[in-house]
Amino acid sequence: MRFRLTEEQRALRAGVRQLLERRFGADALRAAVARPGHLDRELWRELGAAGLFALRLPEEEGGVGLGLPEAVLVFEETGRALLAGPVLATHLAAGTVPGAATGERVVARADGALVEWLDAADVVCGDASGAVPLRSVDPLTPLHRVPGGSGVGGSGTGGSWTGGFGGPGGSVGAGAGAGAGADGDGDAGPGAPDPVAVLLTAAEQLGTATRACELAVQHARAREQFGQPIGAFQAVKHLCADLLVRAETARAAVYAAAVTADPCDIAAARLLADEAAVRGMRDCLQVHGGMGFTWEAEVHLHLKRAWVRAHRGGGGTQSEDALAADLVA
Repeated sequence: MRFRLTEEQRALRAGVRQLLERRFGADALRAAVARPGHLDRELWRELGAAGLFALRLPEEEGGVGLGLPEAVLVFEETGRALLAGPVLATHLAAGTVPGAATGERVVARADGALVEWLDAADVVCGDASGAVPLRSVDPLTPLHRVPGGSGVGGSGTGGSWTGGFGGPGGSVGAGAGAGAGADGDGDAGPGAPDPVAVLLTAAEQLGTATRACELAVQHARAREQFGQPIGAFQAVKHLCADLLVRAETARAAVYAAAVTADPCDIAAARLLADEAAVRGMRDCLQVHGGMGFTWEAEVHLHLKRAWVRAHRGGGGTQSEDALAADLVA
């Protein structure tokens, strides 16, 4: 089967990329790195006005009315741009948390034993009571750990959502709503990762893998050693070729899973995307050499973000177990 993007889908992807390049370009990225944990509320509201959070809400509910394939294209671009903030959590809560769809409220999500952006959140989906700060490897993604949780990337926390505006220090109110799933879709069973969250995380990882290819090739063409670009050396050529193969393999799997919405397809896509992002950025770092570790380089920021995303629900052994169970069945 051959998958092709429609003209509307290509226009959507191009529009999101232009918006992010204008509002979260290199200067904004560096400003965010310099202020760990700070969330640009003006940018957040602009993303809401652009329809990013309400992308999959029906039009009669004030949303854009698009589907999962379009959401995958959008989140691929947010991953490529290293957009700071709990974008996925707010998008998933758009149908259940008032103000999330428009960007007026920032929503964090207790995913296993971790909560990303807890201090910046107005509302937390899931049970984040007793969360304690955990130093993150990614300065753009501050993390908290829920004591007694199931570990990084562990099972979910159920379907309640905890509300209230954060006070000083990012405290969260204790009122709990009933019934609505933390993902806003109600598809995942108790303790199971939400398939939509798993797929959109894979889309973000795909964006990082794509950016790894771009950064590696740009550097290989520009950097010269022994009187020629380093891209002329066979070892560097192989690294760049491997980057492209992993990214395109993951892309095919992620796009296909967005069309089928099959849990096993989503699990396979997540595994491939996690590998493409993490290994891709590590190989990109090899192409850059020592300068890839410096604050001036973008490479290490993508690598750290890929590490953090890989530990969200549905990553690693969870997706492997889902695929194994399907094969046994």
